[in-house]
Amino acid sequence: MRKEDLLLQIAEKGYDVGFGAKKHLATYDIISKAPGWISFISISIGIVALATNFELDSFSSALLIIFGISALYIEPYRAEKKKYESVGKKMTSLFHNLKELSARVESDDDFNSNKYLDELQKIDKKFQDIAISKQVFVSDAYAHYKFFGQMQIEWIDRIRPFSLWRDKIPFTAYPFLAFILLAVIIIFILKG
Repeated sequence: MRKEDLLLQIAEKGYDVGFGAKKHLATYDIISKAPGWISFISISIGIVALATNFELDSFSSALLIIFGISALYIEPYRAEKKKYESVGKKMTSLFHNLKELSARVESDDDFNSNKYLDELQKIDKKFQDIAISKQVFVSDAYAHYKFFGQMQIEWIDRIRPFSLWRDKIPFTAYPFLAFILLAVIIIFILKG
């Protein structure tokens, strides 16, 4: 195997592992923080409505109730909260191992792919063994922010460049943005 091909495999696995780490940590963040924020926002809106004699219309009330019920969706994940954090940290460590492996392959003047392929396969096996397949809703979109905004991924981008539409904007964002646009249009129609 050529050095360039192995570097591409390492970079692609780095993308998988790094994104996986951020997805687990995104799920951890959501299940840790969302119920508190949902409660705070719901109570705050209720207090403001009472204090100002502001009446919520039935559509706004329904949205507020749906928002509050979403906390119930998150509740079953809370029992596994520490596991998501632990797996995210372990995957982050594997990500750093891949970055270091990539640097060693690049600087190896006496390149032999066999010794590196074995190490890459061991990292991939550890990644597959610890991954949790069930993630909380919107963790993909939040993981994209965490991966592209917080993680040092330049080494991957140098070997396997990221594109805006395929990589940097999550596919899950498109239906979400369409839903928000539709909700705004419906609100304007109902208010108008």
